[in-house]
Amino acid sequence: MTATSLTRKTQEIRKDLPADLSASIAVFLIALPLSLGIALATGAPLQAGLVAAAVGGIVAGRLGGAPLQVSGPAAGLTVVTAELIQHYGWRTTCAITVLAGLCQLGLAALRTARSALMVSPAIVHGMLAGIGVTIALAQLHIVLGGTPQSNAVANVLGLPGQLADLHPVALGVSVLTLLVLLGWTRMPGRVGRALRKVPAALAAVATATAVAALGGLSLPRVDLPSWRSHALPELPEGPVLGLIAAVLTITLVGSVESLLSAVATDKLIASERRTGNRPPRADLNRELRGQGAANIVSGALGGLPVTGVAVRSVANVKSGAASRKSAMLHGFWVLLAAGLLVPVLDLIPLAALAALVMAVGVQMVSITHLRSVTRHREILVYATTIVAVVLGGVLEGVAIGIAVAVALALHRLARTRITSELLDSGVHRVRARGQLTFLAVPRLSRVLNQIPHDGHAVIELDGSFMDHAAYETLHDWQESHLAHGGSLEVTGRAGSAARLPGSAPADEPDAAEQADGGHHADRSRRAPQRGTHQCCRPWTPWQNHCDHRPAGTRTITAADAAAAAATDAQVEAEAAAEQAASPTPRRRGAGQLANGISAFQRDTAPHVRDELARLAREGQRPSQLFLTCADSRLVTSMITASGPGDLFTVRNVGNLVPLPGAESTDDSVAAAIEYAVDVLQVDSITVCGHSGCGAMQALLSSAPGAPMTPLRRWLKHGLPSLERMASRHHAWARISGRLPADAVEQLCLTNVVQQLEHLRAHESVARRLAEGTLELHGMYFHVGEAQAYLLSEGEDFFDCRVFDSVGQHA
Repeated sequence: MTATSLTRKTQEIRKDLPADLSASIAVFLIALPLSLGIALATGAPLQAGLVAAAVGGIVAGRLGGAPLQVSGPAAGLTVVTAELIQHYGWRTTCAITVLAGLCQLGLAALRTARSALMVSPAIVHGMLAGIGVTIALAQLHIVLGGTPQSNAVANVLGLPGQLADLHPVALGVSVLTLLVLLGWTRMPGRVGRALRKVPAALAAVATATAVAALGGLSLPRVDLPSWRSHALPELPEGPVLGLIAAVLTITLVGSVESLLSAVATDKLIASERRTGNRPPRADLNRELRGQGAANIVSGALGGLPVTGVAVRSVANVKSGAASRKSAMLHGFWVLLAAGLLVPVLDLIPLAALAALVMAVGVQMVSITHLRSVTRHREILVYATTIVAVVLGGVLEGVAIGIAVAVALALHRLARTRITSELLDSGVHRVRARGQLTFLAVPRLSRVLNQIPHDGHAVIELDGSFMDHAAYETLHDWQESHLAHGGSLEVTGRAGSAARLPGSAPADEPDAAEQADGGHHADRSRRAPQRGTHQCCRPWTPWQNHCDHRPAGTRTITAADAAAAAATDAQVEAEAAAEQAASPTPRRRGAGQLANGISAFQRDTAPHVRDELARLAREGQRPSQLFLTCADSRLVTSMITASGPGDLFTVRNVGNLVPLPGAESTDDSVAAAIEYAVDVLQVDSITVCGHSGCGAMQALLSSAPGAPMTPLRRWLKHGLPSLERMASRHHAWARISGRLPADAVEQLCLTNVVQQLEHLRAHESVARRLAEGTLELHGMYFHVGEAQAYLLSEGEDFFDCRVFDSVGQHA
């Protein structure tokens, strides 16, 4: 390490130290009572919670991959640890914790951290909710002055007897703890704002402890024995399969909870802080390695299992922590408290800790998670996992949850809805929604055979898979129907034309029509369809999009030219005759627009009418505000695969977001932002730039002193992007894998980053970001490549903001 780099490192440490120091104290004040409460809930020695908190802060904080995540004993492992202590004893549980840490190191070496996130969120949230219910039921007995039973069912059955034998003193202390805990953050006024700087958990336990001590109340209190008698691990004893299951349970539950907490911490940092004030994104494999090392050390020292803790991590971020030193300092403070504050800790009533942990357990049943799984139709998986965890245990509950999730996925995959209806026009429309497999063949065959032989049928296949049995059934019926004089049209999702292999294309007239001289064909079909290639189907009325002939077949012979000229002359003559017969000849642009509207009414409207009617009844509820350029080459619905009601779109020249209060401010953009954020409650805002932007070219080539026009006044809002690109104090922006092609592309990329900064200056956006309910995204669309790029979080090794390409399977 050179002297210059050493000096720079020292300066960074000094700069971050005040923020890390204050954040570490705030997290320590939260971690201290929670660590004691979780140790109490598991039935472990109370020192074990302090050991795990100190080791989690120091070891996981130093070696982990999420700089601002705080680790320690967590409620998510409470039930598992309590069961292990009951079955194997405390010292064997410590050894199991060490083995689980070794397993986590192995998983990190295999780089499987991302695989742990494959578990359905419904299962993870259901597991945590089930653990929360179990914790709350157990701690309720201590709140009432009794002793918890061995499992959740026994705790429920024992409640009537416990209620009949209340201990008023313990219940009073618990109620006081809960009142302070719930009301602390709601205290009004200037005094309330000052008091709210003290964590609610610490305030609740401290208040209950002071009341119990000053009032001379007689009730069980914390009893920290001497560290000389602290129990250390011993070699595991018991059935081998049971021990393996225990190690795997600690490994999987702890790993999943830690990685989910790391991802959630990253999202919180992205929403809370500007780009230049963010630590690197979490390295999940390194985080798993750090958790494994922490569990080895904690188990070896007689501590509880360690995992990433969301509550402490959120407090760390919101307290202004700048680096991993805040988590390490918090562990150091816990270590000091364990050695110096034992007389004070011994005054804490167990009922106060039980009330605190019970509140944490109740909060683990999140209403937000419940709404999320309901919206994604996974409430069955969520509810089943909760019940299974409460009744059977964590490992059994997760296994049952996975089984139900797989069964539900197979059911949705195999479920196919096939309907038939006769339209007013006499057309028989058959809709097949879902995947067409052999299981749907009987229903498909029954519906198809109900169509008259000489009728016209439209078959809509709204699915992504058709197996051989379904294909044979549909193909055989098609040949039979055409042979008996019927006609049919096979369409795909949203009305896009499709055809079975071996059948004639939809644009070709059928055999009967050819034999009849084509008299049934519409007159417009006689014109050459220059836009009918599959990629241009939505824009067929708008001609000359592209030439799809293979390169080797584009040489036109004299005979071909003569035939084409004759065809064009005939078409032009017919068009001229129709125009002469029309009282008001159309201009070319109006004619294109009318043709496009006609095609929509004919081909698209029947398929979207039901959805638009629903949106008309219920109102719009878009999930995203999409702010992009007015360039005609950007078709937002195409590049985002979105439909009606998905995007609230704002388009202007240069995808600019004027700063509030800026000179020549255009309130239309600010009004749209306010409406989308405050009224529509969108979840995210995306600023999308594109290659070859004329606005950016105009900014680069603008000459000072040129006369002000409306366009020049508007482009003044892009000057900060130009200044950012020229500044040495801001990170460059580039596309992943290459440098910008030229200055225009560099400015287009920089402009996206700058407009995101402008968005954060709007009051409504800043408020939602602070609440953690809004996300900002940057996007760049390369028109020539038809490739979209998303702005990644943070900066790369060269301090550049990087736009990563979006693949087909993103």
